[in-house]
Amino acid sequence: MARILVIDDERSIRSTLREILEYEGYQMDEAPDGMTALELAGKEKYDVILCDIKMPQMDGIEVLDRLLVMNDTPVVMISGHGNIETAVDAIKRGAYDYIAKPLDLNRLLITIRNAMEKGSLLKETRVLKRKVSRTYEMIGESEPMQQIRTMIEKVAPTDARVLITGSNGTGKELVARWLHEFSNRCEGPFVEVNCAAIPGELIESVLFGHEKGSFTSAIKQRKGDFEQASGGTLFLDEIGDMSLAAQAKVLRALQENKIMRVGGEKDIPVDVRVIAATNKNLVEEIEKRNFREDLYHRLSVILIHVPTLNERAEDIPLLANHFINDVCESQGKPRMAFTEEAIKALQEIKWTGNIRELRNVVERLAILCDTQITAADVEMYARPLSKG
Repeated sequence: MARILVIDDERSIRSTLREILEYEGYQMDEAPDGMTALELAGKEKYDVILCDIKMPQMDGIEVLDRLLVMNDTPVVMISGHGNIETAVDAIKRGAYDYIAKPLDLNRLLITIRNAMEKGSLLKETRVLKRKVSRTYEMIGESEPMQQIRTMIEKVAPTDARVLITGSNGTGKELVARWLHEFSNRCEGPFVEVNCAAIPGELIESVLFGHEKGSFTSAIKQRKGDFEQASGGTLFLDEIGDMSLAAQAKVLRALQENKIMRVGGEKDIPVDVRVIAATNKNLVEEIEKRNFREDLYHRLSVILIHVPTLNERAEDIPLLANHFINDVCESQGKPRMAFTEEAIKALQEIKWTGNIRELRNVVERLAILCDTQITAADVEMYARPLSKG
């Protein structure tokens, strides 16, 4: 049942609103003045707050200001003495809406429903932001991880290109995202391109865009990822799998800060920071003539190597506990814990899939085990995969 707080110094108004709101199925609390309202708002959670403007001791605008500091519950201002200027001032200060007295019943109920929808959206947004921040959280206190953090702090504020190397599943994308988040481009887009997942004949269209009619399926103009990332960061993941033809065009884009769409005739300036990543040894790929040496030197202004999980086994306790808490929360399960022996067993495993594999194993353990995960559980559910 939705809960509404009504703040008004007139008893008759509070009584009328209680009769209406309770009839509509809402639960209502009331406050005759601002101080009482602030005390209630500090103790209880409300879905919507209705607040009169003209009240003794503390007027509604001051109450509004203090309520907005306390929480983000939508506040609807009501008054029989206001005018357009009062309404505009209330909205500018953060009120959800303004309704003049005498109150129109239909408008009041519609406003309350809309305000509740806004409150629900704000709560969902906060949940999603927490999930996203957890997804891209960098876990680990080992020396290699501390070195990476130090490198990110130094490099992120610049526009220097970065080449991130490391095995699959080590967290190269995570490093790229932190470079973006700590950069001066953090308000701009972060566009990720998995070069290995795009067919060779389409990579140029994906990166540089195409003009309508430039090839059979080009039924309309498309902006490429270089354009879409302008003002932000373009992350070229698995760049070692890019074709030589596409490499040549990427090299030109990096040299001149210009691109040309497939089928186009004019250069388009782009302002983008490029971060690349690969699980391949590009020096060996250059020797095999699979990768351009000049592009390698353009990309590798800064080199960051992400260690394997086996090289940072001391971080496994932190990672395992972080993952188990995350899985339990997302699945609505009671909190689970590892025994010391279980953690040691995890540290003894050879993690060929690195962080990604550990995350999957922890999720498997969370599903199949009871509240406490033992070394026997790890032996049963994790080791068979590591030996396969």
